Amino acid sequence: MALQPYKTIAAPAQDEFVEKRSRFIGYITPVTTEEQALEFINGLKSKHWDATHNVYAYILRDGQIRRYSDDGEPQGTAGIPVLDVLQKEGLTDVAVVVTRYFGGIMLGGGGLVRAYSHSAKVAVDAAQVQYMTPCVRCQMEFDYALYGKISYILPKYKAVTASSDFGAVVRLELIFSDEQYPRFCKELCELSSDTVVPQVMEELYYDMGEE
Repeated sequence: MALQPYKTIAAPAQDEFVEKRSRFIGYITPVTTEEQALEFINGLKSKHWDATHNVYAYILRDGQIRRYSDDGEPQGTAGIPVLDVLQKEGLTDVAVVVTRYFGGIMLGGGGLVRAYSHSAKVAVDAAQVQYMTPCVRCQMEFDYALYGKISYILPKYKAVTASSDFGAVVRLELIFSDEQYPRFCKELCELSSDTVVPQVMEELYYDMGEE
């Protein structure tokens, strides 16, 4: 089965706001397993042990897992709105916790939904999004006479240079998306008269930026 691109975040982030004296703190982090998600959730529950609620939601690619908790808020007013934001943003391999310190004024069902949705959204907005693309890392070497021609065509294929070595010959380690790699190989073949043949080192996901 071919690898599929996905969207996640690069690092933990947080943001907060106050709604009718209730303080809402949204936390988001990248995770790849349920154990990591639960560790993140439990860590924030310990940190904010005195909070009124620690609502959470997470989505994992592995097993297509989606979980959420209202943590004592009325059913459907907290966890699901947080999960909905993650789904609408197209994010996966992420966990969100929204911590609420009650300010004494009831928000009502609709108010809670809006507040928890907004908490998740500000956390997402505070994070750096990564567009993970199925890629190949390859290595090749060639004479200096070809360097100018090869370096000229690399931007066309959005190649990322992982490493370079300019010794007796030029050695490049490059990352291409699965989509671009066959096209590059075809042009490289024509350009070098079949004298330069890339060697695939690994298949991986890499943040190639938004298409």
